[in-house]
Amino acid sequence: MSLARAAGAIVRPSQRAGTSLIQRRAASSHSHDEHHHEEHHDTNEYPAEVFNTPFWRRAALAAVGVVAFYKFAPAPGDENPIAKYIARTMTPAEVWKNLAWNHLVLSTQVSDETKLVTTAKPPPVHRYRFPQRMDMYSAHLQPVGIKLDASDVVVKRD
Repeated sequence: MSLARAAGAIVRPSQRAGTSLIQRRAASSHSHDEHHHEEHHDTNEYPAEVFNTPFWRRAALAAVGVVAFYKFAPAPGDENPIAKYIARTMTPAEVWKNLAWNHLVLSTQVSDETKLVTTAKPPPVHRYRFPQRMDMYSAHLQPVGIKLDASDVVVKRD
């Protein structure tokens, strides 16, 4: 609040009291012209929301079927045609055991080969600090009785 407004409120309090809260509120509520306000109304016709559609009919029949199956299904130990059919067409456990064992053996071989390849290192190369020293060999500096043939010595160079 500015200084002039604060001073005016102190000096003329009766003049400010003349403006009532109702007049100020009424002035602010009529700032919008209601005649020019347009609302968008949806003109589409929607079907009624009911529970007798085909979806709900099928859901109710499925629920009744599940409850009936649960109530009238045979016990796990009973012999029935469905259990016999499943036992007859099912692959024996020994076949799956052999397949799993073969897969384990092959996986072990692949992992061993992968480990061999990933841990491979080139052979160590011994490099001399001064390879030119090999060329400076003198046959005359050998002790008595030792004959050294260095004609086939080759120094590896980078």
